[in-house]
Amino acid sequence: MYLLGYDIGTSSVKAALVDIESGRAVASAQYPDTEAPIIAQQLGWAEQEPEMWWEEVKQVTQRVAAQVNGSLAGVKAIGISYQMHGLVCVDKQGKALRPSIIWCDGRAVPYGTAAFETIGSERCLQHLLNSPGNFTAAKLAWVKDNEPELFDKIDKIMLPGDYIAMRLSGGAKQTTVSGLSEGMFWDFQENTVSRDVMDYFGFSDDLIADIVPTFSRQCTVCEAVAAELGVKAGTPISYRAGDQPNNALSLNAMKPGEVAATGGTSGVVYGVLGKVNYDPLSRVNTFAHVNYGERVRLGVLLCINGTGIMNSWVRRHVAEPPEEGVWKGLTYMEMNELAAQAPIGCAGLSILPFGNGAERVLCNREVGASIHGINFNVHNRAHLLRAAQEGIVFSFAYGMEVMRQMGMELKTIKAGHANMFLSPIFRNTLASVTGATIELCKTDGAVGAAKGAGIGAGIYHDSDEAFKTLQHIDTIEPDLQHRQEYLDAYERWKGKLRSEK
Repeated sequence: MYLLGYDIGTSSVKAALVDIESGRAVASAQYPDTEAPIIAQQLGWAEQEPEMWWEEVKQVTQRVAAQVNGSLAGVKAIGISYQMHGLVCVDKQGKALRPSIIWCDGRAVPYGTAAFETIGSERCLQHLLNSPGNFTAAKLAWVKDNEPELFDKIDKIMLPGDYIAMRLSGGAKQTTVSGLSEGMFWDFQENTVSRDVMDYFGFSDDLIADIVPTFSRQCTVCEAVAAELGVKAGTPISYRAGDQPNNALSLNAMKPGEVAATGGTSGVVYGVLGKVNYDPLSRVNTFAHVNYGERVRLGVLLCINGTGIMNSWVRRHVAEPPEEGVWKGLTYMEMNELAAQAPIGCAGLSILPFGNGAERVLCNREVGASIHGINFNVHNRAHLLRAAQEGIVFSFAYGMEVMRQMGMELKTIKAGHANMFLSPIFRNTLASVTGATIELCKTDGAVGAAKGAGIGAGIYHDSDEAFKTLQHIDTIEPDLQHRQEYLDAYERWKGKLRSEK
């Protein structure tokens, strides 16, 4: 018996088939093999066709089925993770009226800014826990203002995961409180759809899809789709969540003080908060976590743009220059070995990693990347490589200070054994600077979505049961013997940041 999880990403759709009894993934796949296209009709715009996601779901399902002798009849529940903040507009027949305006599209910023100023910063932060910013509500306001005839045809607005659930079920138009909160539609003080946002933008309540619990038998696979995908008609879709809350679920970060972190091109720290609170400077985003309900469980999301992309830049341009026009380069493992030759703190060398656009944690300022304290008689490549990784860690720690100011006690950082967390320097520095224990695990978003479906369908009692078989890779404790050296380097780094700001 299996659980099927989908992860609807920007570049591809991933799927995983999890054996219910063992908790292990017995099949996994992604589609397409190359990155899916993003439509950019103007600078700063980013759209994708919802129908493309659906075709990718069908293709990846075939690939997973092929790994288990072509049969998915044993699937007992389906879960969905999805790229957050995308706007999907559908008509009464469930047809997408336009391409989805996805998370990285920037056209709606002026709409969110105007809402923040008119509704009032204090009221927005108290009730929405965020600025309306460039989230789903602001994107819908752009459609209302610029495509009024299309706007009038909208029956419901949806997130990417809501759309896929609708297609699987043959028409169920549903969403969740977690999803509404990520779109800036949820009032955490009134515990209902935000009257402030709906009235300010002139949105009808009819646009909001039916609200269902994140973990529940939300809808079921219709007969036509069942025949096409090979699952049984009536199979429940019993979980949906945005990719970052789902990543936290995948690592079983569900309790206040637990943190899920990723360090890919950009870096994300997602911490669980047990009370309604917000950052008065709006340097982090706060959404309803997947287990928000009878008890307050919020996900506080910190995003650092310049993470793995900086390490990649250093690899291309610093680690090993071209020889006679041919770049050979070091592997990341070789880079880590070379960086380990430099001491903690890199003999006074500090690097700010903010070279990938404006950073929300810096109040949306774009300070750029920069190198500080270089001494031509002391420093070499090893110092530069280590300083880059330490700078990335320090940016994480800087944002986590905001989380602590909000009342979050950061005890444990859970992360997948991938990307920046493959580096011993990165993870040892992060543990030592923050004082938190790092737990590395083997998991991914599609597996998390599958297990979320198991919880929602009642197959697992709770997340602890669902993730009791989570494969633990390593535990990294703070280096108490050298912690002061790490902290001194961090304080020096913060001094350089203050001078840049």
